[in-house]
Amino acid sequence: IIPAILFVICSRFSIRQETRYMLLGNALLSDLIYLLFYTVSAAFNVAHVHLPKEACVLLLFLLAVAYCGGLFTATAMVLDTYIAILFPLRYVVILPPSRTKKLIVLLWICSGALPGIFFLVLWSTHSFLPCVLETCSVPVILTLTLKRTDAVKVCFCISITVIFLCLSLIFCCYAILYFKTKQSGIWESICSRAAVTFLMHNTVLFFYFFPLLALIVESVLYNNVVIRLKTGILVSVTVCNVLMILPKVLFPFLYGLRYREISASLKCLVRRKTLRLVS
Repeated sequence: IIPAILFVICSRFSIRQETRYMLLGNALLSDLIYLLFYTVSAAFNVAHVHLPKEACVLLLFLLAVAYCGGLFTATAMVLDTYIAILFPLRYVVILPPSRTKKLIVLLWICSGALPGIFFLVLWSTHSFLPCVLETCSVPVILTLTLKRTDAVKVCFCISITVIFLCLSLIFCCYAILYFKTKQSGIWESICSRAAVTFLMHNTVLFFYFFPLLALIVESVLYNNVVIRLKTGILVSVTVCNVLMILPKVLFPFLYGLRYREISASLKCLVRRKTLRLVS
């Protein structure tokens, strides 16, 4: 469904000129890249194909960039909703399409900078382990790499700080939106569009950030020798293979198909194909 939604956004001029759809397309593109590269990594592990160290580093870096891209874009979508609701008359002036394109470029730069710093530290301190493990499994490398030098722990703390800043920003925006619109009457019914949209957005964002929080707790327990290596790897495997994939599966259905323009365009594409087959 992700390529279909991306095709609709790119093929319709009226859709791709709106900020919310541009941010949605960027988030879906990040998720698609992450799923493709993670599938390649999992396929190599199942086939017992040993990647060279440089190829494994590049694969892990691209995975980190794609995941950060989806994370930062989800935060930007919350900010876009916040501005659109609280400043409707100035929304077009604050976030025109040209500024949104610059924002997307900035998001990709930040998505590449954060993992880039982390990987440079790993490379310079010789803390990278795929050559020793002879595998390019993300959960295994993630568990063993975090219990290394102080420089790695500092980068890990910086990453945690960035994640919590994004979480705090999202929480503040949603809290302000709720209290500002509480008197408008859109929250009276549990099944109202505002309440359902609010619940769906929170569900997707929860599944985006919860795996990272689980990895943080697991790494802290492992570093303090509270849990063993086998338990740490099992937790990492569950987080990477289930919890990190789940929001990327839910995102196109809860976000993409929720927009009427996109769902209507997809229905038109399906109907056209059906008519051609019948004729």
